[in-house]
Amino acid sequence: MIRKLLSYLIPITIYKNKSSWSKSIEVTWANGELVLDSENTNYSYGSLQRILRLGLKKIGFRQIKAMNKILVLGVAGGSVIKTLVNEVYYKGAITGIEIDPEIIKVANSYFNLSQIPNLSIVITDAFEFVLQANEKYDLIIVDIFQDTNMPGFLFENFFTEKLCSLLQNKGHILFNTMVLNKKDNLRNEKYCNEFYQPNFRLKTIPRVEIHNELILIERIN
Repeated sequence: MIRKLLSYLIPITIYKNKSSWSKSIEVTWANGELVLDSENTNYSYGSLQRILRLGLKKIGFRQIKAMNKILVLGVAGGSVIKTLVNEVYYKGAITGIEIDPEIIKVANSYFNLSQIPNLSIVITDAFEFVLQANEKYDLIIVDIFQDTNMPGFLFENFFTEKLCSLLQNKGHILFNTMVLNKKDNLRNEKYCNEFYQPNFRLKTIPRVEIHNELILIERIN
């Protein structure tokens, strides 16, 4: 409790480690809440939770609550999963894909992710999982970062086409991107301008928390 109160004055790091995928994994008390950070950016909770919560609100909490299956690509500390469970009151199946087992250990120890009964975690590469997947989902959340870098495959047409093929009718993709410079901005512009999938529509929510842009894709029939 003392750490939590002091964190309103100064961030207090209570755990720091690294893994084969992350140079730094830190759990910190900041402004009265626990957050998970990498070396240069927020990985879960804090600003990232606010960003993805906004995306979920744009889709609609009531609509999400009625869904049956949700896929989360990039779990980290699980903040978007906590939003789904604690704020949306989502009771359907959640499948979380995370490549870094050390991150999941931290998520279980500090954020009680393992106590969510409708959550299944798969430790694997999201690219490989998506390419081999056949199951349909009502919502796919894409939140994959290696510190401030985003893997290039996320913006490839064939990956987007495969993601879209995994959506149920009226399903949604919520894609969180980081825009730090002109190159990132051009990358997102190219992605959106070249997007073409029959029976799908795309819209963006730019400059969320300054450096993030949300891309929303909806299957309309």
